Amino acid sequence: MQETEKIWMNGELVDWADAKVHVGVHGLHYGSGVFEGIRCYETERGPAVFRLHDHLKRLEHSAKVLYMDLPYSVAELREATHELIAANGIATCYVRPIAFYGYGELGVATTGNPVDVVVLSFPWGAYLGEEGQRTGITTMVSSWERVGPNVIPHVAKATGIYLNSMLATTEARRAGYDEAIMLTRDGYVADGPGENIFLVKDGRLITPPLSMSILPGITRDAVIQLAGTLGYAVEERLIIRTDLYLADEVFMVGTATEVAPVRAIDGHEIGVGPVTLELQKAYLDVVLGRDKRFGDWLDLVETSRLTAEV
Repeated sequence: MQETEKIWMNGELVDWADAKVHVGVHGLHYGSGVFEGIRCYETERGPAVFRLHDHLKRLEHSAKVLYMDLPYSVAELREATHELIAANGIATCYVRPIAFYGYGELGVATTGNPVDVVVLSFPWGAYLGEEGQRTGITTMVSSWERVGPNVIPHVAKATGIYLNSMLATTEARRAGYDEAIMLTRDGYVADGPGENIFLVKDGRLITPPLSMSILPGITRDAVIQLAGTLGYAVEERLIIRTDLYLADEVFMVGTATEVAPVRAIDGHEIGVGPVTLELQKAYLDVVLGRDKRFGDWLDLVETSRLTAEV
């Protein structure tokens, strides 16, 4: 992680090195937090945060599922995000809001613990590598299954859930793959550790339904909408492991991942196909402001403010 100048922490900007919490915070011990991953892009109109409102609403919904009352509204967190991006003066950046139960009591119950809210911004390139964006990534089906919706509510982007993802990614990397693919307990394809998954078969896009205990991805939603404008039908249905092996194309999507082609799964070569590359280009055209049809997805940071606060 590349350090930047400031971090927004509980209502104020603090120096990067001073953004600290006590080792007794509840969130550290029990994973009792929620977070978002958001990207800001340099566009011809200036820095633009992609679907910021949608991300912050999801943060709010995640907190609600965890019985957490956020001390800041979506509007206040939007203002904090803009303030932070301006202060750090880096237009193309990754933004990480996180809310967690802080220092108070150390029992499992959250009673007596405040809710701390932090927003970071820092430069971050392609999550699965620039080369992977061009030539595709390698994946394996993980031995770690995706947690069920009645085990932990995966509809919430909660910090503790990502232990499940960490195990799958670590297993894949140790085995020499770029990323993992996770199945449900019933053996259906769920998602990646930090990505939603699509396959292409006979010119149609297929993706697992939200009932597969997957996060309702904002990039997933964007890709579904973009696919429609390009004339592709998108079907949400159950996918089994061999569907992946026999697909014409497979790709993963997410805020950090963007649109990443999957060229191989468990050693089965699939390659990088034209539909994936068309959608990858369409997505980048939107986030970089080149496709004006989706201008309402871009939340512009005032250039004058950026200059004034750097």
